[in-house]
Amino acid sequence: MTEDRLQRLWTPYRMAYVAGDRPADEHEPSGCPFCAMGEPRDGDLVVHRGETCFAVLNLHPYNPGHLMVLPYRHVSDLEALTEDESRELLATTTTAVRTLKTVSSPHAFNIGLNLGAAAGGSLSAHLHQHVVPRWGGDANFITVLADTKVLPQLLEDTADLLREAWD
Repeated sequence: MTEDRLQRLWTPYRMAYVAGDRPADEHEPSGCPFCAMGEPRDGDLVVHRGETCFAVLNLHPYNPGHLMVLPYRHVSDLEALTEDESRELLATTTTAVRTLKTVSSPHAFNIGLNLGAAAGGSLSAHLHQHVVPRWGGDANFITVLADTKVLPQLLEDTADLLREAWD
């Protein structure tokens, strides 16, 4: 066997995504992974549950603490949110920023919605707002040159910290 000189960065937590049963149609609530998160389960990455919205860590984070805020209701358009959902989406996002500042002292944040597949929404059938903590230099050489993101903390550990500090 010849050596390929590639270095390996092991990410066993991604195996659940690779081997897992993915829904056939995200446009149907029964096949939407976000709708499936609506009911509490042991070991989930939901860090906060409100009345109309919840906050969950992203399985494929850009940075440690990257989470998403989304309504329980399966809706894709921002203007389709009820007034209560809109208010709670913003309030939960604000609390997420405050909590992340307490837990990990980021230098800045990227916050945004990708509305529709053409806008980059990978699961565009269920509206979700990204909250990404940023630090100066967080896009280091390995990210730029090797298209690899190094994350210093396991998702479960990040979820525990955020749950403990929420509110």
